[in-house]
Amino acid sequence: MVFTVGAYHHGMSIAPESASIGSFTAVCAASGRTLAAGERCVSALMEDAAGVLRRVDLAADAWESWPQRDGAICYWRMLAPTPEQRRTFVDNDTLLEILERLAQSEEPRRIAYRWLIALILLRKRVLKQDGIERDGEAEFWKFRLRGADDGHPGVRVRNPGLKDEDLRELSDQLAEVVRSEG
Repeated sequence: MVFTVGAYHHGMSIAPESASIGSFTAVCAASGRTLAAGERCVSALMEDAAGVLRRVDLAADAWESWPQRDGAICYWRMLAPTPEQRRTFVDNDTLLEILERLAQSEEPRRIAYRWLIALILLRKRVLKQDGIERDGEAEFWKFRLRGADDGHPGVRVRNPGLKDEDLRELSDQLAEVVRSEG
């Protein structure tokens, strides 16, 4: 199951179901060139060497050959906003896409980020909990999209068993990038 964001956005509206995800930089991370308003571009959520989440923006043509592309946790295509539209918002579909893209990772920090994003979507009432499964020592929470029929496959998210200290650190980092507006 893959959740897509859709094609190019002109700037997403402020809505209770949206989340702010960093600021549009207006600079192509690959070339250093200023991105013009209305230009097709790609924004990506990256994790740096220190494990901190950050947003990068690239011209659409630079994205295809950018060496760090494979390290993106999630990316979305959009039109570069005007200066008046610079406060960019990411909708629930994008959060769902991030959740889905992180599903293939076995890296503990990404498993933890996925867990936190699932909890954010649960809190925002996008997902509802549909049970808990155990697989050996691992605990998985099952979620379904609100309004999805019983035949919908749902989402299975591993509970990383975070300690309070780790949970606070990851939550603080994630809050810098994805802040609830609802």
